[in-house]
Amino acid sequence: MVNMERTVSSGASHSSSSQLTELPASQSDTADTSPLVQYDDEDDKNADPLSKVDALQIKFLRLVHRIGQSPGNLVVAQVLYRLQLASMIRAGESDVKRPGLTISKAKAIAVEQEAAGRSTVDFSFKILVLGRTGVGKSATINSIFDEEKAATNAFVPATDNIQEVVGCIKGIKVTVIDTPGLSPAHGNQRRNRELMLAVRRFIRKSPPDIVLYFERLDAINRGYSDYPLLKLITDVFGSSIWFNTILVMTHSSSPPPEGPDGYPLSFETFVHQRTYLVQHYIHQAISNSQLEIPVLLVENHLMCLRNTKGEKVLPNGQVWMSQFLVLCIATKVLGDANSLLKFQDSFQLTPTSTRLPSLPHLLSSLLRIRSSSSSGGFDDEVDELSDNDEDEYDQLPPIRILTKAQFQKLSRAQRNAYLDELDYRETLFLKKQWKEELRSRRERMPPTNDTSVGNDYYENGASQEVVQLSDMTVPPSFDSGCPSYRYRYFLSNDKWLARPVLDPQGWDHDVGFDGINLEAFLDVKKNLQASLVGQVSKDKKEFAIQAESVVKYVEPRGHTLQSGIDIQTAGKDLIYTVHGDARFRNFQFNTTGGGLSMIKFGGVYFIGAKLEDSISVGRRFLLTMNTGRMEGCGQVAYGGGLEATIRGRDYPVRDDKVMLATTVLSLDKELVLGGSIQSDFRVGHGTKMSVSANLNNRRLGQVSVRTSTSEHVEIALIAVFSLVQALFRRRPTDAAG
Repeated sequence: MVNMERTVSSGASHSSSSQLTELPASQSDTADTSPLVQYDDEDDKNADPLSKVDALQIKFLRLVHRIGQSPGNLVVAQVLYRLQLASMIRAGESDVKRPGLTISKAKAIAVEQEAAGRSTVDFSFKILVLGRTGVGKSATINSIFDEEKAATNAFVPATDNIQEVVGCIKGIKVTVIDTPGLSPAHGNQRRNRELMLAVRRFIRKSPPDIVLYFERLDAINRGYSDYPLLKLITDVFGSSIWFNTILVMTHSSSPPPEGPDGYPLSFETFVHQRTYLVQHYIHQAISNSQLEIPVLLVENHLMCLRNTKGEKVLPNGQVWMSQFLVLCIATKVLGDANSLLKFQDSFQLTPTSTRLPSLPHLLSSLLRIRSSSSSGGFDDEVDELSDNDEDEYDQLPPIRILTKAQFQKLSRAQRNAYLDELDYRETLFLKKQWKEELRSRRERMPPTNDTSVGNDYYENGASQEVVQLSDMTVPPSFDSGCPSYRYRYFLSNDKWLARPVLDPQGWDHDVGFDGINLEAFLDVKKNLQASLVGQVSKDKKEFAIQAESVVKYVEPRGHTLQSGIDIQTAGKDLIYTVHGDARFRNFQFNTTGGGLSMIKFGGVYFIGAKLEDSISVGRRFLLTMNTGRMEGCGQVAYGGGLEATIRGRDYPVRDDKVMLATTVLSLDKELVLGGSIQSDFRVGHGTKMSVSANLNNRRLGQVSVRTSTSEHVEIALIAVFSLVQALFRRRPTDAAG
């Protein structure tokens, strides 16, 4: 995804502020001999977004010409490149075959329209001003409009309330929202928060296009630390505010200080050191070091140097007013293009370079069919199993178990027959165990017609004998050379289990202690069960937690209600998921259910709901249909799926199955159709394989093959295959050398 918002940089601030990627010659400077087309359809509601972006590109070049800047300006070239790149990406996603407007052709059309004396370009932007008291916000506003629009005072705060200042600069309507100055980082943070909340309410109906954050260039030194103030701005307005922000450094004509060698620093070095320090604290406030905020140098003093046109000039010879207009126009144009092409992901900043999960991904996770783990989940299937295979295992004749030497003496056919017999007996034994476990559960279930008797059954059935396990050997003292006492864990009535997580290759190689794992399974009351599984890990720098808690109610007739809370770490944030599911058995072969889910991640909420229906034919065929909706970040995703499962003949004691599924997801009028197939089966007697494949209408798919084996021959073949593959990969390199 193209980051449309954060692309402009002030090349005058320091030489390393930005790097420009050049377009191929065929798309940038190559002359285009095709006739010039009049692109005036930006405001045409019937025009497609790509045509509107082409018209916006021409409008941008006309504005650049009117403010006296060259199309070869670094910022202008960056904006044109980003517009071209974004248009190509969107055209590729929508399979648009028409050629886009090249940069050279856009320049020619803009020059032709300006030479023809076209009407005034309809363009305006709104600016929000933020900064500490006394940094020159009001003075800069007066310099921008070249008249006194806001009161200034060098000794006391000049702005007491939020006010709008409207004016016109070179035919462009500019609206500035002037705000009272904030207190320093060590000042009144409560007042700062109240003031920012008032500003947020003021701009709610009409958000600004550009944000100017002010600092004094001469007031920043090694002891500068406005991190609390920058963090407060991020918390109140959100991290996305920094995408539209320009860092304004006032008092830019101040003489540079002395360097380590006793001589004054050069102007470029001085500016680079000061702006780098401010951006460093902004990166800390948003937990993202990839964002580069453009820098604008400003000088409002009456004695500032001026050129022959009367414009204020900085020590590096730059006219800061022209640079101000270029940065503001560029930010506004990129924002408009972002809205037209709907690159919503560009507006999101997330900690440690993590991205917010997409709505289709969250919706597909919500719609994923989960197998029931209730005590009555397979009652009907096991009833059929019991009728067909009643006590068949007990009726089998005895079998002689061969030793390894005896087994080696058998022929290949005899070996296969012997292994088949063992496999058949193992399957019957597993079925017998399954039936016995089911009977014991049913005996513990209370009768529906007599509550008192049910309580006795439940209490008697739940009581189990606690077996004392052998404890670990503990040293007589807490000696660092024998840290076995750190590995102790407790087990309470087979319900609570707490144990350490060992990682000999972790941060502490001597102890190997990485975290704590907790597991709990409780029978709260009759048909109500609760479970908790979690793990906490902590090293010298990072803290991670992952926990899942579920409370489940199983009604004797087959209805189930389930709710839970999941917590997991993502970067420096926590993802909280609250979910609930309900399943109702209408008939012996039909189950209907639904679910709700709410996810919180980094201050953003996602809410989803689903409906589900399952139809079973016998105990081997299951058909499941579902549909759902997920909403968050101003977007709504819809989807649904159909899944057919054919189980093996030894289900449920064997997990052989074939599953066919199809899904449909819709987001922003874009439809994605996908299909998948998965097969789990056994190969021979000691090998299991799982083959899955999926493909969607965008020609994206995946094929996965997994295997597990108890045979040593397969492991050896895997090692040989990896070695041969490595040799073939190395051969082209050796040949080239």
